[in-house]
Amino acid sequence: MDLTSKQRAQLRGLANSIDTILIVGKDGIGDNLVKQANDALEARELIKGKVLENSLMSAREAAEALVPLTRSEIVQVIGTKFVLYRPSHKKDKKDKIVLVSDRRK
Repeated sequence: MDLTSKQRAQLRGLANSIDTILIVGKDGIGDNLVKQANDALEARELIKGKVLENSLMSAREAAEALVPLTRSEIVQVIGTKFVLYRPSHKKDKKDKIVLVSDRRK
């Protein structure tokens, strides 16, 4: 699942209004953080994370490390914050994010 630039722009706009719910500290990325990220992605589809200053990782490194562990996509990395997206597998989810389609087909 590769996001197009239009889809990325749409998700960046949606991410402006959400709160940071994932925090990477000095311990880096452990099992608890991955479980928390997976649970949040399943519930919300779009999550925002932050890397604390005492962490040994940059925001880009943290996001790139979480992508294979959570099967998600990086939407944006700015400063110490990053945004991840993964479509929910729940069919009955009411507020699913509907991505814009690519019209060049």
